[in-house]
Amino acid sequence: MRRPLIAGNWKMHKSVAETTAYLEALIAEDMPATVDVLCCPPFTALPAAAMIATGSVVRIGAQNVHWETTGAFTGEIAAPMLGEIGIGWVIVGHSERRTLFGETDATALARATATQAAGLEVIFCIGETLEERDAGATFAVLERQTGALGELDPSHLVLAYEPVWAIGTGRMATPVQAQEAHAFLRVRLASMFGGEASEAIRILYGGSLKPENARELLALADVDGGLIGGASLDVRSFSAIIRAAADCAAGEKS
Repeated sequence: MRRPLIAGNWKMHKSVAETTAYLEALIAEDMPATVDVLCCPPFTALPAAAMIATGSVVRIGAQNVHWETTGAFTGEIAAPMLGEIGIGWVIVGHSERRTLFGETDATALARATATQAAGLEVIFCIGETLEERDAGATFAVLERQTGALGELDPSHLVLAYEPVWAIGTGRMATPVQAQEAHAFLRVRLASMFGGEASEAIRILYGGSLKPENARELLALADVDGGLIGGASLDVRSFSAIIRAAADCAAGEKS
């Protein structure tokens, strides 16, 4: 069975001091050894976060990266720069990067390729909007967004399915909707990488996963963890989701 991954995307939240206090509290929690835990603070807090997490079960990731290793790209950060300070993971193609900052399937792939070339792990985000969901285009969108993933190394790749329509809108994806999307993605991965490699790739659910719905969603057969937004900002909430993932891993998947 795939090892669960619970990843916190803090977005534009937490100062260096707040990051320090949060991680110290999280590391002090009695976290289960059966779950991988990842926190992704803002760029300014990454060096401090990497230092605090050293030697703990918590891993640190970045929320974005540029596709070039050097050059005249004001305000950008290259993957080797992240690796230099001890960052091992990068989120690419997040729905907010797509909707607010012009991210495309092509630029997301370029970022993922650069991330893997630097020896870092990729969390590649995909998902449909409300308009696309209501138009019955969910699978077509997911097929398009995963179209070029075959160019990546599957052993350093995690997918995150984000139903954009279920993030901060009050609308929730049902377990049936979440599972059918994840199952579709599992088949897509098999077509690109073959059965054995695709079965090892973790697919995270990223649609407003909270302590209240964590067990129901994490128990689904093809849900291998979560990419957590708002609920990751509170240590107790994040820890509760981690424990729910451990309980689901210990029991039978639905």
